[in-house]
Amino acid sequence: MTRSGGSRRGGWKPRKGQRAERPQRVVYEDVPKTNYNYEAYYNHFGILADHEKEDFWAALRRELPNSFRFTGSKGHALPVQKILKERYIPEIEAIEYEGNKVNAPTPISWFPNQLAWQMSTPKTVVRKFAPFKSFQQFLVSETSAGNISRQEIVSMIPPLLMDVKPGMVVLDLCAAPGSKSAQLIEMVHGGEEARIHTATQDLAKKEGREVSPVGDAVATEMEEESREGDCSDQGRSTGLLICNDVDYKRAHMLIHQMKRLNSPNLIVTNHDATMYPSIKLPNETKPDGKRVRNKYLKFDRVLADVPCTGDGTSRKNINVWRDWVHGNALGLYPTQVRILVRALQMTKAGGRVIYSTCSMNPIENEAVVASAIERCGGLDKVAIMDCKDELPGLIRRPGISTWEVVDRTGVDIYKSWAEIQHAPGRLVEGMFPPKDPLPLDRCMRIYPHLQDTGGFFITVLEKKTEIKAKPESEPRRTEAKPSIMSVVREIEAKPTNGTNNTEKIDALDNIAPPQVSDDAEGVSAAARQNNEVAPSEPLSARKHQLDDQADIYMSAKRPKVREEIGEPAPRGAEDRQVHYPPPPGAQLDISRPETMDLPEPSEDVPADDTVLAPSTESLKQASADYKGKRNSGQQPFEEPFKYLPPDHPELLGISEFYNLSPDFPRDRFMVRNATGEPVKTIYYTSLLARDILTANEGTGLKFVHCGVKMFVRQDVQKENTCKWRIQTDGLPLIEAWVGVGRVVRLRKKSTLKKLLVEMFPKVDGEGWRGLGEIGERVRDIGYGCCVLRVEKGDGEDEFSERIVLPLWRSLHSLNLMLPKEDRKAMLLRLYNEVVPLENTTLKRKEGAVANGGAKSEANGGRGDLTMEDAPGERSELQAMMDATSDEEKDVKENTVKPGLNVDEA
Repeated sequence: MTRSGGSRRGGWKPRKGQRAERPQRVVYEDVPKTNYNYEAYYNHFGILADHEKEDFWAALRRELPNSFRFTGSKGHALPVQKILKERYIPEIEAIEYEGNKVNAPTPISWFPNQLAWQMSTPKTVVRKFAPFKSFQQFLVSETSAGNISRQEIVSMIPPLLMDVKPGMVVLDLCAAPGSKSAQLIEMVHGGEEARIHTATQDLAKKEGREVSPVGDAVATEMEEESREGDCSDQGRSTGLLICNDVDYKRAHMLIHQMKRLNSPNLIVTNHDATMYPSIKLPNETKPDGKRVRNKYLKFDRVLADVPCTGDGTSRKNINVWRDWVHGNALGLYPTQVRILVRALQMTKAGGRVIYSTCSMNPIENEAVVASAIERCGGLDKVAIMDCKDELPGLIRRPGISTWEVVDRTGVDIYKSWAEIQHAPGRLVEGMFPPKDPLPLDRCMRIYPHLQDTGGFFITVLEKKTEIKAKPESEPRRTEAKPSIMSVVREIEAKPTNGTNNTEKIDALDNIAPPQVSDDAEGVSAAARQNNEVAPSEPLSARKHQLDDQADIYMSAKRPKVREEIGEPAPRGAEDRQVHYPPPPGAQLDISRPETMDLPEPSEDVPADDTVLAPSTESLKQASADYKGKRNSGQQPFEEPFKYLPPDHPELLGISEFYNLSPDFPRDRFMVRNATGEPVKTIYYTSLLARDILTANEGTGLKFVHCGVKMFVRQDVQKENTCKWRIQTDGLPLIEAWVGVGRVVRLRKKSTLKKLLVEMFPKVDGEGWRGLGEIGERVRDIGYGCCVLRVEKGDGEDEFSERIVLPLWRSLHSLNLMLPKEDRKAMLLRLYNEVVPLENTTLKRKEGAVANGGAKSEANGGRGDLTMEDAPGERSELQAMMDATSDEEKDVKENTVKPGLNVDEA
């Protein structure tokens, strides 16, 4: 359910002339869960076994259980999971309701390391007992901090079947809202934390520095990675994940979801997946001196989680019960095939493509898989992998090999293409079971009644060799006269007032329209095809609505209707679907660069695999259009990605101040502005991401995100203080290479608690004495940003895991550079306390005002600081407060609101 109050999030507002009454909240239990066509289709066409139908429909009519996943590396996720298991589960298991024990959250058996859980406790029970309240508070807090992600169980399956290894290059073609992308980026970084610790420990030993102990989870992983890990880049992941979405707003919601994972190995693009452009790689020089030009990126793994009707989501998407019609799947089939074929084209030989939908309709599933394999050359080119032994504990059904096709009216039913005499629903041959046998039983069908989930479909394809995809065949136009029954039912269903008989004539024209020649002047075959496959009914192609909390604020993955893009529709076609951006062959628009005429690829690049973005010259007008759209509600102009030279003066100053190890790369820092100069923020990316961004600059590829905020400019008053502080996002990437001169070590829980609760505690005068074990160190350390390392220990007042946080030493005070949400989450996680935060600066100011500005002898005659007393410090202190506010703003913008509010989810 959506939350109110945020106009940026599309909060409800009354229309002109409408009473200002907020609509009533829809209660799932009160929604009628019947749809004759929906139920008849799955009951009568051989998709379900007879003995399963009753359980199947009973499950679909129950509300979906809550499910969530612990995110991040093992070293980060396992400690949070441990808190759930040791603190909250025992409390919940002790609750009795009406004489019975309540159901506590349980781990999902087939998910690795018990990092995914579900809870089926009714909301009426949850609201009655205090242990659930504290558990809910924990979930909301950790979700806000980015340590827990709300994600439907079946949505977790495709990434696990991709078998992503560190170092692989992965593409998520239809990525928003981002829950699967988050899983994939974790896999790309798999083992990285352990490898980096191994590399930095070796470095510390060489330099004679103290080596920080690591937590148990990281220590175990270090042993595994020492045997098979890739340490070619000092342990850093050399892989890459490219996430794409055709909708610009959804692409940015995806960015907000992914930012909490802080990956420099992530690129987000904004293109139509059916014609995703090829990505150029930098030219290389062979050992013999010859230049290799026009190399294009191929992917080890591609996820095609395509737009679909979403009829497997009726447990959470009540619109399925209301809107399901036969024509929905028919309209989406062509787009789904195009996306899957394009995915196979961009995959390396030997690589995998995972095709998935949240639909149970064979026309969106097995038919699409069969059609794509046929277009790509058959089973000699593309194989369906047998995954029955993958994910032990996951109950699934095999794919089906026979099905019937119903036209859009729901009247005519066909078992094969040979039976077709007319095609009122724009049927095509690929929608029918394939003539040549395919092992479609290797596909996976997940039904709601099997393990109390939603409905889902997954197929794992292996590209065995390079392919040359066949051209997309046009649907045959064999529109003879429709059946008599179709005409009679359509006419009888048309109401009339008894005086206007033309309404029934119009009904006849709708079902049997006048024939139009295929050879009409100025209309290409591709353009005709695009019109023919579009359904005439409103399309409800919601893809995994509420797949995670982001779906609350975002439209589903579906083609846009005309009214959404401001295009007038012809009379009688107001609800007809249009593609925006248009698929191949449709009218081209210079404001969408990927739809422009493309240059022919070079001879050494397979033409069938390569879709080039338009040239720089062709983009001059497009660039101007983009800039003009910044405030028009359309896609705005994106600032360019400009890399800094390693010897840039700002980078040299940063390196000297933090005494960065020479092993940390200096050639991966970037800014987002046309001048290429660091103004406010310096980003850091991986090596491959840098190569892609620089090689494709000015080519028309629409990159909308890359890089992690590493350094942010901070106003300082003291000379010789570095004006670039380390941002929280980038701290885990660089802290191991920061010299000991900028490091503060902390071991006691009590000291960290004081820093979390108190904002801006004093250091000058005698204030440092109140900071316990770190007092002398922070008193003597130079002004500016430093790294706080919370070391692992075995004592009662020590921590079981290592923590690293950013710290700022100003002229008179100290501050953890953390937003309030993160402070509260850490207090709850580490101390199991909900403690109000104290802004000591404001307290001192209020005290000074109350005392008339009198100076206190306890502060060395200096008195409580006010903004008026010390204008020099005022600027720096205000800058620190602004920086903290910026951190909080990042959290609010990058985190979709609480993922596990069990009272509302």
